Amino acid sequence: MLEKTFDPPSVEARLYAKWEASGVFAPKDDPDAQPYSIVIPPPNVTGSLHIGHALNNTLQDVLVRFQRMRGRAALWLPGTDHAGIATQMVVERQLAESGANISRRDMGRETFVEKVWEWKAKSGGTIVRQLRRLGASCDWSRERFTLDDGLSAAVRKVFVTLHKQGLLYRDKRLVNWHPELQTAVSDLEVANVEVNGQMWRFRYPIEGEPGRFIVVATTRPETMVGDTAVAVHPGDERYADLIGKQVRLPLVGRLIPIIADDYADPEKGTGAVKITPAHDFNDFRVGQRHGLEAINVFTPDAKLNENAPAAYRGLDRFAARTQIVADMEALGLLEGVDANRMMVPYDEKSKLVVIEPYLTDQWYVDARTLAQPAIRAVEEGRTVFEPKSWERTYFEWLRNIEPWCVSRQLWWGHRIPAWYGPDGAIFVEETEDAALAAAHAYYGRAEVLTQDEDVLDTWFSSGLWPFSTLGWPEKTKDLARFYPTGDLVTSFDIIFFWVARMMMLGIHFMGEVPFRRVVINALIRDAQGQKMSKTKGNVVDPLELIDEYGADALRFTVVAMSGQVRDIRLSRQRIEGYRNFGTKLWNAARFCQINGCARVEGFDPAAVRHVQNRWIHGEALKAARAVTAALEAAQMEAAAEALYRFIWNVFCDWHLELAKPLLAAGGEVAAETRVTTAWALDVILKLLHPIMPFMTEELWEKTAEVGPPRDSMLITAPWPELPDSYADEPATAEMALVIAVITEGRSVRSELNVPVSAKPPLLVTEAGPRERRILAEHAEAIGRMLSVGEIRFDAAEAGAVPFLAEGAAFALPVAEFIDLAAEKARLAKEVAARTAEIDRIAMKLANPDFVARAPEEVVDENRERLVDAEAAKARLSAALKRLEGFG
Repeated sequence: MLEKTFDPPSVEARLYAKWEASGVFAPKDDPDAQPYSIVIPPPNVTGSLHIGHALNNTLQDVLVRFQRMRGRAALWLPGTDHAGIATQMVVERQLAESGANISRRDMGRETFVEKVWEWKAKSGGTIVRQLRRLGASCDWSRERFTLDDGLSAAVRKVFVTLHKQGLLYRDKRLVNWHPELQTAVSDLEVANVEVNGQMWRFRYPIEGEPGRFIVVATTRPETMVGDTAVAVHPGDERYADLIGKQVRLPLVGRLIPIIADDYADPEKGTGAVKITPAHDFNDFRVGQRHGLEAINVFTPDAKLNENAPAAYRGLDRFAARTQIVADMEALGLLEGVDANRMMVPYDEKSKLVVIEPYLTDQWYVDARTLAQPAIRAVEEGRTVFEPKSWERTYFEWLRNIEPWCVSRQLWWGHRIPAWYGPDGAIFVEETEDAALAAAHAYYGRAEVLTQDEDVLDTWFSSGLWPFSTLGWPEKTKDLARFYPTGDLVTSFDIIFFWVARMMMLGIHFMGEVPFRRVVINALIRDAQGQKMSKTKGNVVDPLELIDEYGADALRFTVVAMSGQVRDIRLSRQRIEGYRNFGTKLWNAARFCQINGCARVEGFDPAAVRHVQNRWIHGEALKAARAVTAALEAAQMEAAAEALYRFIWNVFCDWHLELAKPLLAAGGEVAAETRVTTAWALDVILKLLHPIMPFMTEELWEKTAEVGPPRDSMLITAPWPELPDSYADEPATAEMALVIAVITEGRSVRSELNVPVSAKPPLLVTEAGPRERRILAEHAEAIGRMLSVGEIRFDAAEAGAVPFLAEGAAFALPVAEFIDLAAEKARLAKEVAARTAEIDRIAMKLANPDFVARAPEEVVDENRERLVDAEAAKARLSAALKRLEGFG
């Protein structure tokens, strides 16, 4: 017998261990089974489960469980990313906190890397353990790590191959530079933060024209000592006569040209901009167009270097800013300072260190060349996006792609397989022995080589993930069977950083796209629409939610809300609501068990005779088809909606309630209803399993205590493929009338505040012979569920409120139970209140200033309130209309 309540803590760990021990997470070893595979977006080895992981991995698990139940050889391949910067920072911080007063440079590279591996072995598996708590049915026997031997070999081969093909090279370009870590970082590791800053206006003297200046505006005075030009717009008449002339750069004395370039905006600042190619990405492109020198004036730790005047050398960039402004003012060359709201690039993790555009030698991939086949693959539909609208983002990024900087100045990661000879010659090979051989052939003698100190960007190794995890460059069975993968589920913020790079590298090295479909999920925010952050204190810990509500409630919540395009607002109230949904199902299963609803061997649903049992078969068919179609289209929220409606509204609220008199009647009808109900419950458990695996597996196991034994655990039970013969239009139409009468009658009672204890008669004022038969046959159920005394086929009487249901007309005499005049007054007052509320909100939303200036979450909240108020007014107006002509 089922317990009174479902207890997630006592069930989840036991069932997960049972699944894992049974080997069901591995793809079935059946050559006839169609393969289906997903590779997990590898979480950082430093990470722990956050709410974004909960959403993303639940969606993947839903798809994998669905395909597994459909009989496919389903593989969900797990793994973690070595997370170069984050992991190195963790270990360096631990060294600093240990009290040993030792840095990684004191330890040396080899010893430090060993220390990181020790940390990984001890603490790097946290998120993998936490994914199990979520119910993730990954094949853990195939778990990979981006620094394991196989993936490292793949990385070296790709690097060397791209270099030999001329698609990977070393170049001096601007990068995002982290002055504290002293490494290049990707755009994803940069957070652009809006701050209150200043704009300084400096006078640059025109050479040969004493007393004449051109005024430039800058937010970064510390870089002016690296200026190599001043740019004005070619159509700006104010400066037309200055184009081609020179200015003498203050504090430095260097002559620099005035050039014409569209980059200069006549409407912004003074219309003249200083060009510092070594310290600004836009300036770098201007410098390339005009052949300007790029002068780096910073050291790696953002102090001014030997290219700056002696007075500033060794100063921190911000101290140099203060000194340069003071010196310009002393020279009479500071025209003014303006307050300026501006975006400043910060280290994404700490939000403390300002990232610096920095000119340095790095390794680059020719991403533009690799991008073209990746663009065509989506244009041709070989890979599709769900939702399709995200293809525009993919195209926009790839069609404007820049060279990809793949080197990082770290010690933890894939060390670049490049060696340097004594004269600077570069030998790129997969092994040091191969590099020495190449050097011997080049020099004609043995030479000592020095390996590049840098490591590769983690996005380089994760870009190979769909094929390197399957064994490439070896020709493994897994690679042949599971590549291309079926779906990739990921968030929209890494379409460029990860999705696009996997597409480029997968097509280039495998000759085929890495996945057939990219399913994009939104980002989760708090209930007010705010981005979650530790600073705001609004971070939601999924493990705490699992402890409180169970994994199934959290899973159903994020799936049900996953249809949002960009943002999901998560609240505990929603999770509580879906926990209640699970409780509803649990109680329904207990009702079935108490009432002897058990499976019978050889039961044929098509042979049932009672109309209600024929109806529930048809409803199960509709639900199964809706859920199947939704999951096939990766529209998981639609599957959740269909399941919620079928389980709560159809099965629990109608079938079980209407079944009570049938079960009480005994005989053949009761027996048929029992087995039909047990069959419908089985269909529910199968359809719901991908989203709520723990409760459904527990119910599958417990309901097998009566009736024939199960052939398998639910996780591998066959998906419901119900035949067309289960559709029964006459039964559907008949039950639609019964349900409509009860529903509309309840609405009347609710709207007019008719007491629950009141049992007025139900008057059937207009109905054909068919409707009269149906109402007579279901009179007992209608009377009980609508709480009416009797059903009379009669004309409406005074004080009876009319309503319609499925073409028939009815009335409820309620005058003796309520004060009609008072109810009319109450409803009119509530309609007026809702009208005023609607007008007030609509006026606010019609104000362009409000929409433009108010926080996005406030605007959205008002739009939601407007929809709710309009729906409430419509409902109240309908109730008021019912009372017209009475009292």
